[in-house]
Amino acid sequence: MEQFRGTTILSVRRGGKVVIGGDGQASMGQSVIMKSNVRKVRRIYKDKVITGFAGGTADAFTLFERFEAKLEAHQGHLLRSAVELAKDWRTDRMLRRLEALICVADNTTSLIISGNGDVIEPETDGLMAIGSGGMYAKAAAFALLKNTELSAREIVEKSLNIAADICVFTNHNLVIEELTYEEK
Repeated sequence: MEQFRGTTILSVRRGGKVVIGGDGQASMGQSVIMKSNVRKVRRIYKDKVITGFAGGTADAFTLFERFEAKLEAHQGHLLRSAVELAKDWRTDRMLRRLEALICVADNTTSLIISGNGDVIEPETDGLMAIGSGGMYAKAAAFALLKNTELSAREIVEKSLNIAADICVFTNHNLVIEELTYEEK
């Protein structure tokens, strides 16, 4: 049975804000849009962490639940929780079959967590992108970061809309969440 898939998730850090945004399209196969308003970006752990997923919808919701449990167990420590989730994901027989990626961010750290056991920290400006339209959005965001003074939220919104204009698995129904932090 085919899963619902296809999405674009993007995250940027700038000006004391970290933002994760995503589109709302759930696709089945190469030609069917099943739903246009899936909420793939959400706040978890007492609204201190924002997350976004790409991949199978049911798989991602399972990972959100597991990740939030790890955050509870490790008093909100994002990196430790991510590493523990990645270990479980890689070693647990049921979790290994889940097909999704998640982006997570708090006031200090941004990470991509994969089912291969990877926990990847972005190199530049907290810039993370996953999903079928992720590289389109990332390229747009990179250009906007280097050539404008737009806010993190504006960059995420503009970049996701550019991706939606290019990628058939991405739509313009955006959900964007942001956290504020003090820059060091």
